[in-house]
Amino acid sequence: MSSSATSTATPGPEASRDAFLAARDFLQAHRSDYDRAYRDFRWPQLGEFNWALDYFDHMARGNGASALHIVEEDGSETRRSFAQMSERSAQVANWLQGLGVKRGDRVLLMLGNELALWELMLACIKLGAVMIPATMLLTPEDLQDRLDRGAVRHVIVASAHTAKFEPLAGDYTRICVGQEQAGWHAFAQADRHSTVFEPTGRTLADDPLLLYFTSGTTSKPKLVLHTHQSYPVGHLSTMYWIGLQPGDVHLNISSPGWAKHAWSCFFAPWIAGATIFIYNYARFSAKALLQALQDHRVTSLCAPPTVWRMMIQEDLGPWRGRLSLREVIGAGEPLNPEIIDQVQDAWGLTLRDGFGQTETCAQIGNTPGQKLKPGSMGRPLPGYDVVLLDVDDKESNEGEVSLRLSPRPTGLMVCYEDSPEKTQQVMREGYYHTGDTAERDADGYITFVGRADDVFKASDYRISPFELESALMEHDAVAEVAIVPSPDPVRLAVPKAYLILTTGTHPSRELAEQIFAFARERLAPYKRVRRIEFVTELPKTISGKIRRVQLRKDESAKVLAAERGQFEFFEEDFPGLKG
Repeated sequence: MSSSATSTATPGPEASRDAFLAARDFLQAHRSDYDRAYRDFRWPQLGEFNWALDYFDHMARGNGASALHIVEEDGSETRRSFAQMSERSAQVANWLQGLGVKRGDRVLLMLGNELALWELMLACIKLGAVMIPATMLLTPEDLQDRLDRGAVRHVIVASAHTAKFEPLAGDYTRICVGQEQAGWHAFAQADRHSTVFEPTGRTLADDPLLLYFTSGTTSKPKLVLHTHQSYPVGHLSTMYWIGLQPGDVHLNISSPGWAKHAWSCFFAPWIAGATIFIYNYARFSAKALLQALQDHRVTSLCAPPTVWRMMIQEDLGPWRGRLSLREVIGAGEPLNPEIIDQVQDAWGLTLRDGFGQTETCAQIGNTPGQKLKPGSMGRPLPGYDVVLLDVDDKESNEGEVSLRLSPRPTGLMVCYEDSPEKTQQVMREGYYHTGDTAERDADGYITFVGRADDVFKASDYRISPFELESALMEHDAVAEVAIVPSPDPVRLAVPKAYLILTTGTHPSRELAEQIFAFARERLAPYKRVRRIEFVTELPKTISGKIRRVQLRKDESAKVLAAERGQFEFFEEDFPGLKG
């Protein structure tokens, strides 16, 4: 349904808000009663609904409670109340409207964890614009792809990154945050506009709101489309998983541009009426983070396993009694039981795992007050009917994690906007297929097994082998390449390239250094190939497809045995590499 095709039976914004609040209040009332919450929760039925106008502004009216608290490494702080965020976002929305931003326009946002990001996100929601979040790690090539396939009309970027757009084609409004740049509208100009915003039309709950680019194994990033209900309302399940309550102070360690940032640095805390706390740092320090947690009385912490692995290198015991933490969460990849045990021993807190995707909100989780089984990511969250499908798409106790589509969960994407074929592939036979495999025990607890495809996580970032392989294949010496994760004690895994060289080219240390440098010029830092091995053949199926699963198995065994190939090279072997 679009804004131009409505029914007289469509619930108005007040009725939609009341339904949303009733669903939220039910989950908060039963935050530690999983059985009741899962059995009786129903997604709210919405008609007209703009989360920023109909929920946030209503909740923020006269509300002086802390909404956002940003602390920098040097100790400087930025604080805003809900009322201030409501007024300022209205002001920003008026300014953007004057620059031509209108309902349905695509707006690329590439900012750090700074006040303007939250002001702009609320403003875009109020306008009915479609946000395309982008990490500042993207290369100009990545950005051109987003401009083209995302049909971007407006770009809002941190001033330090405007140069990336100089060579990029496209007819789009240029807005910068920070130091003024020639040819760019300065965000500071918004200060002169009214703090009262009047929307130009109605927003329906199923109008588009967010467009995420997410990597696949054999193609360019897919375009995941979310609506004014699939993320803003869908994250009721995320709020329940984390265990957020009104007045909490929540820190989620995540970078803007990734879906998890919207999950836990925007929607879930503000749905609960909690404070979003941000601690910015140039280089991670467990001691500095622990001090910030203590000084600012953070009550819930969500962090990727990479951070937790670095945290337990510190002596956590002395911090017990000094911290205000009630909930500790791991997200992004499975948690090692050793980490869970060490946090439990040090703080007496259960480090809880969960599962979700860019395409969805939190689907599965270990929720507050429930028994935790080592290695398990928990049970289906309220609103999600999770089944495991075998190779014949039959329900089983082991198989692909899938969601029953009758009824369709609110927190599920609309589609892959650029590919009806891929949408059909994952939404077939009455189920949404996640592409991840798992096992379910007799108590309903689900344990992650692995990816059904070859995408993997490195330093908490999702890596597509296809993208890295495509970059390396541009090198004149490379005939064939396969990218797999190589186990790493800190990053969990790093990208490793198995390379077959062109005829007449011979492996050498000098060539390895050249290829590392070549890849650095073409790949964002989080995608960098960290290890290279020259080989004469790659394992393949009878149809000629590379068997990455075999390479991954062999690589894991080799790392476990501390073996290194004759023609294997690590990035750290070349301290002269820069950039």
